[in-house]
Amino acid sequence: MNNKAGNLTFTRGTGDLANVVYLKLDRPDKLNGLTLDMLRALVSQSKQISGDRSIRAVIIHGEGQNFSAGLDFGTVMKNPMDIAKAFAPRPWRGTNLFQEGPWCLRRLPVPVIAAVEGYCFGGGVQIAMAADYRFATPDSQWSVLEAKWGLIPDMSGIQSLSQVLPIDVAKRLAMTGEQLDGTRAAELGLVSEVSADPLAAAEDLARLIVSRSPDSVSYAKRLFDETWNKGPRATFFKERLRQARLLGAKNTKIAQKAAAKAKGVGEAVKYNKRGV
Repeated sequence: MNNKAGNLTFTRGTGDLANVVYLKLDRPDKLNGLTLDMLRALVSQSKQISGDRSIRAVIIHGEGQNFSAGLDFGTVMKNPMDIAKAFAPRPWRGTNLFQEGPWCLRRLPVPVIAAVEGYCFGGGVQIAMAADYRFATPDSQWSVLEAKWGLIPDMSGIQSLSQVLPIDVAKRLAMTGEQLDGTRAAELGLVSEVSADPLAAAEDLARLIVSRSPDSVSYAKRLFDETWNKGPRATFFKERLRQARLLGAKNTKIAQKAAAKAKGVGEAVKYNKRGV
């Protein structure tokens, strides 16, 4: 399967990655600069992924040698009415299009892994930060670039940055827009792990994820996202609810039987469908 809409390419993996979907920012002549159509395509494809229970993980990356240089102001600013519509929030989601474009990845019931090389600026950072894990090359270039334009990281950036960075680091990056390489970004926590080949590293992690019970993977993601800024009492409550359901789930029994029979740690368990 290979679809392309709004300069976003949607591809289904093959072989042991058949349950993985690739989302590719596909505008290499503009350094994968974001347009409103690309943001709409991200939202649309995310809805399709949520409804397909055979999908177990998502890898997002950029075409060419860059992830994304951020919002393409030259293109976006050509239609003020379109900007006004995109800026208006949707009450049922609590986000506008600029915010939902990245944040729809966080709403997915499956893990999202970002593979980053080259430029990752502004809105590109917000998309990468909406992923659950980020691999990047040591020489990739990162910047919360909005500060250079007199703006704030409003494409869900404040929320996502606050979840992965200490507040002083988040404030510094948002206030200065300073440019970091992948190694420094990893030291600060912006990048999860540095890799010479981030796409291959993302695929290795995806293989491990799809070897686990889709129910426990989905619940783990949901629990962390729901409780990250909650107190222990609220976290314990949701933890009990999720665990109680998992204890009786079909995929849990499959995982337990496979674990009992496994002769080594490297033996994988295969599942066909996401169960929750």
